[in-house]
Amino acid sequence: MCIRHSIFMLAAILVAGCGALAAGISDEMAPQISTEVAVQVGTAVVEQIGTEVASQATTETAVGAADIQAETGEQIAQVTRVIDGDTIDVLLDGKTERIRYLQMNTPERSAPCYRESTEMNADLVAGQTVRLVPDKELIDPYDRLLRYVYVGEVLVNRVLVEGGWAEVVLYPPNDMRYDEFVRLEAEAAAAGRGCHPTGIFDDGSTTR
Repeated sequence: MCIRHSIFMLAAILVAGCGALAAGISDEMAPQISTEVAVQVGTAVVEQIGTEVASQATTETAVGAADIQAETGEQIAQVTRVIDGDTIDVLLDGKTERIRYLQMNTPERSAPCYRESTEMNADLVAGQTVRLVPDKELIDPYDRLLRYVYVGEVLVNRVLVEGGWAEVVLYPPNDMRYDEFVRLEAEAAAAGRGCHPTGIFDDGSTTR
């Protein structure tokens, strides 16, 4: 509302100024000249204000996103390699980092459903720009970054558990999604989704 009001005020001032200018010109030419000047100058002012407002809005959006990421510890990265169903390599701040998905585990190499879970993960994240969200503990003993991985608004960890391609694993103190994932795994197992029919997840435990 302030910007619109300012534009109206500027237009009024311009019209008044142009009227004064026209007073020094012949009666026949004054209306034409004042109108043309008002239109030309008024258009330039409006365009300038519009440009400044757009620039300000873009800056505020960028700053807002940066503030959110700084507060939550989120990071943006590019996936460069899919290792298996729960591990990827990403390019983060110019450096290759290995990411271990939080709150879940997929079959290891040579185990049943390893290929299928790896392919499902690749379908979701290969070549994608991802958003990495931490929990409490940031790095595991193997120097892998522990993260929830988002593609857009899709939480990849959740999709893998819900589809039966991953089992829930609690690695304390990281527990932000634990209760939700336990429920999703139970539903996937009951429905016989993904890897569950192979029995690979039937170890009777969700902790490591």
